Amino acid sequence: MKNYCLVTTADEATWPNNKPVVFIGEWCKRHSRMNSWASLDSITVPYHWDNREQLKKDYIYLENIYEDLLAELKDQLNSIHQTSHSLRYWRILIGPWLGIFVQIIFDRWKMLKLSLDEYEVDSCNVHPEDVENFIPQDTHSFINFVVSDSWNEMIYSHLLRLIPNKLDVNELTPMHKQTNLKRSFKSQFKKSLKTGSNYLGMPANYFDNIFIYKSGFPVLKDIQLQLKFKQFPQNWASFSTPEVLLNLEMREWDFKSKINNCDFSSIVCKLIPKCIPRTYLEGYNLLVKNQKKLPWPKTPKVIFTSEAYFTDDVFKAWAASKVCLGSSLVIGQHGGNFGMTPMSFLEEHQIKISDKFLSWGWTDNSEDKIIPVGNLKSQKNTKNFDPKGHALFVEYALPRFSYQIYSVPIASQWLDYFKEQSHFVGSLPSTIQNNLIIRLKADFGWDQKNRWDDLFPNIIIDSGEKSMKEMAVKSRIFISTYNATTYLESLAWNIPTIIFWKPEHWELNDNASKYFDILESVGIFHKTPESAAQKLTEVWDNIELWWEKNETQIARKSFVRQYSLISESSSYKMQKVLNNLIKK
Repeated sequence: MKNYCLVTTADEATWPNNKPVVFIGEWCKRHSRMNSWASLDSITVPYHWDNREQLKKDYIYLENIYEDLLAELKDQLNSIHQTSHSLRYWRILIGPWLGIFVQIIFDRWKMLKLSLDEYEVDSCNVHPEDVENFIPQDTHSFINFVVSDSWNEMIYSHLLRLIPNKLDVNELTPMHKQTNLKRSFKSQFKKSLKTGSNYLGMPANYFDNIFIYKSGFPVLKDIQLQLKFKQFPQNWASFSTPEVLLNLEMREWDFKSKINNCDFSSIVCKLIPKCIPRTYLEGYNLLVKNQKKLPWPKTPKVIFTSEAYFTDDVFKAWAASKVCLGSSLVIGQHGGNFGMTPMSFLEEHQIKISDKFLSWGWTDNSEDKIIPVGNLKSQKNTKNFDPKGHALFVEYALPRFSYQIYSVPIASQWLDYFKEQSHFVGSLPSTIQNNLIIRLKADFGWDQKNRWDDLFPNIIIDSGEKSMKEMAVKSRIFISTYNATTYLESLAWNIPTIIFWKPEHWELNDNASKYFDILESVGIFHKTPESAAQKLTEVWDNIELWWEKNETQIARKSFVRQYSLISESSSYKMQKVLNNLIKK
């Protein structure tokens, strides 16, 4: 019988010498480090959420766990901080962290269980515990942590200590690691200059009708909106949470009741006190105290944001306290994917915490909070496109480790996504390949450029320095490969667009499916890379003929009205919603 060493991340310091390996997932094997792992005697564990039906079931299960934990944490944190805040207060403040943390821990726990149950592993090398550097200051630093190999290696090692197993867990020689680095003096100085501008505007009570913060709108549109409310335009900068030291005694508590009485819930209940960001425990009193110094209004009637609901803990704490005093919280849609999918934790979170949610056009008959006002983020395209230009092929990367559940390829499923992209390019004639620009942005350790260079050495790679719109209007066609903002904008700008993705990884709800069927009927949307490549080849020499056909434009306009409406009346609709709340 062959015994294996379990490897949980791409951190090669934890890999064994001269022993067979079980890689817990494809994320352990960096493409740029192929020489290190390709020759190993190894097995890679299949990803548990490759069964997408099981993913949907787990999503619902984890939503229930999250709600139970949130209710319990409300009582626990109120007791620790001697407060009596409502469930909505704590949902606004800690909800994004808690929901994502629960989903992350479940994924890591499930992969460990699968590895231990199905493979002959007898050892695992781990780094010594490094609590100081791995407990995040706030939600923002937490999100940075969870995509890293070092944080995930720490989480896996914690779980190995909690899950019954017969592994020989070898603790490696301590090494100096600084994941939770303090901000440099230069960055702190720049931040101080930026936040200092908050104090240079009008008095805070000038904004008591409506406080607009991180709207996500273009600057001119943001100014126009504030002027419509007879307010001096102000571009509020964000504030950092106070940096505080750990107090391990504050973390010596446990949940009073058993959540759902299952193995996983007992695990996550043990980890929450150890891993909760410092700003919710050690730094909470300072966070609240500093709110009194904020140059923001004391009694705003309406608070509007599109972006600050997630990682801006200073804003969230302030907004939660104002909502409890009667302020209305309005959140505006800030990107794509909304209203289209059966799974999206952060979309559901935004709707739950808000009094009104302003969509780009879609509605939901089961939720009257959602008001369709249109896409205020984008502006109408004043140009068109270049019929003789390149094809702009926009790529997407997601973290190698799962971090939140929504309808996208998760973790190692990105490799399937990339395979489809390469099939698309490989299905094109050389004349089009030579006129294709592949736009890359975030990488998350997938080594995308290396992969493209290996497959198509002469392909043109763009690193994403120019704006997508600037490149799109100089192209003859825009090719979108994922369900996010990009193709919503290109369709709204009336730029010729081809969309393709694997339906099993980019699930659509029943209502959205009808609109994508309309796009599919005219050749805009495709479910396979080969079909998309065939369409591009067919229309390449005269894209205008296809794009300006009556049926193509009818399909485009129908879709845009539902999911990315750019209209002069959008600002008026938004103003009406906010005015109604002000008058309440």
